[in-house]
Amino acid sequence: MSSQQEIVVYSAALVFPVTSPRIADGAVAVLGKRILHVGDRRWVLEALEERGAQYREEHWDGVLAPGLVNGHTHLQYTHMAEVANRNYRGFDDWGDAFDAVYERVGHDWAAAAADGAALSLAAGVTAAADVVTDREALSALHTAGMHGIAYWEVYGADNAGWTNEAKDAVREQIRSIPSPPGAGVSPHAPYSLDVQPLLELPDIVREEGLRLHIHLAEAHMEREFDGIDGYAGPGGHGSWPSLGADSFRALRSHGIGVSSTQFVDHLGVLGPDCHIAHGVYVSAEDRALLRARGTSVALCPRSNEVIGLDMPPVAAYLREGNQIAVGTDSLSSSPSLDLLADVGKLYRVARDQGYRGDDLHQRLFGAATLGGAAALGLHVGKNRIGQLGVGAMADLAFFDVPTHNPDVALAELVEAGAGRARRTIVAGVEKYNVTSG
Repeated sequence: MSSQQEIVVYSAALVFPVTSPRIADGAVAVLGKRILHVGDRRWVLEALEERGAQYREEHWDGVLAPGLVNGHTHLQYTHMAEVANRNYRGFDDWGDAFDAVYERVGHDWAAAAADGAALSLAAGVTAAADVVTDREALSALHTAGMHGIAYWEVYGADNAGWTNEAKDAVREQIRSIPSPPGAGVSPHAPYSLDVQPLLELPDIVREEGLRLHIHLAEAHMEREFDGIDGYAGPGGHGSWPSLGADSFRALRSHGIGVSSTQFVDHLGVLGPDCHIAHGVYVSAEDRALLRARGTSVALCPRSNEVIGLDMPPVAAYLREGNQIAVGTDSLSSSPSLDLLADVGKLYRVARDQGYRGDDLHQRLFGAATLGGAAALGLHVGKNRIGQLGVGAMADLAFFDVPTHNPDVALAELVEAGAGRARRTIVAGVEKYNVTSG
């Protein structure tokens, strides 16, 4: 058997498969880029010996888990951390500071995105939803050997400029995204695009069999309120679609109070092939719409805090059964790309909002792994991630967490896991080891 096909058994004091019960003194056997066995260490070794397989074992005296999945980030903004050095009064305030730095000359977007990928791997993140605005940064996930989806962002498109040439340019751009990983399109937000692009971009993406990702319910202006002339009465219903407004901003200028979630749903944006980022300003009806459409939401609480927004309704999402993932956003609005820092923040927010379920640790860790994979459509199939199971991709993260009690270990990982990743493996290949940097 060649070294490329060598079986490696990664054993650990505690293994968190996510899709099956936690395993004390567990092991994950890896052949090539896929998982061969998962279970009790003794059973895994006996199974290999019974088939006469040659293997080597590497032991970790801590927690072994699936690689984390960052449900929303912009790796190309990694060198714009100066923007996040202070807190803001809202999205417009933050946006002014962002634009001032973004518009400077001399950005090396490729290098910044590469550095962002390296920081992600060092935090145990093996896959990401990476939203890319400048094509120089499109290959970051591919070059780093990470999983996930690179989303080409469409920003500022208006109805007049949405020509056949503009549509063809989007098609050409997404077809040029290096694969693997996957590709998709991010129509930036309902307030930055006119109706026609928002209506037709999903069709373009779905014709290509790709994924959608949109910033939604992030800015204060996106919340629902009682509108005028009966156009947005209780629940946001009424005859507002008959206005034929050119954009969400146009509706707002007429005093129409439909939420941004209901607006994009009317345009056919939402669906199981789409996930949203932020989801802060959502009503119970909005959350029900997301559930009905099979649309996940990537929560980015530390970014919301820097920008000066409210916290997302974490407790409500959990109680009502919404699909959630976790995102860091970019270093232009977040202190780090360590996903577990956002998981810890979500834990505290959920408790503050009154969530008392004893399943909170499990659900939030699941959101950072399997939930992120589901948001990207990568939780099932041959190339599934976010879980430790036979046939899944061998994406592994090793954490320095005491393992004397599985429940305590999970709680510590969720509440205080930031900075505790020690080794990261993607598709069977080591990408980060704290001993080697």
